[in-house]
Amino acid sequence: MQKIEAIIRPFKLDEVKKALNELGIQGLTVHEVKGFGRQKGHTELYRGAEYVVDLLPKVKIDVVLEDNQVEAAIERISQAAQSGKIGDGKIFVSPVSEVVRIRTGERGGTAL
Repeated sequence: MQKIEAIIRPFKLDEVKKALNELGIQGLTVHEVKGFGRQKGHTELYRGAEYVVDLLPKVKIDVVLEDNQVEAAIERISQAAQSGKIGDGKIFVSPVSEVVRIRTGERGGTAL
């Protein structure tokens, strides 16, 4: 099993959810986060004062999948989240050694 963490632009969330749903992926977790990379932030004007917004709003999606679904999910997330501009986000993949469904006690792939 693998965990995919995708950090994307907030307005791309619906497109990514739809793309994952089309693959038959049902469970995911979404977090509202802030951060920056090469995008670095920007300057805004508020009541005549200029200030730097260096932490930009992003959405982080966590999904745990069987190994055979990972490449297709990465491809779909990349396509759905891409705008072609700096700040589109990142995808991280890491191994998951165990999953336990709390309600039933199921373990491994059946717990997904």
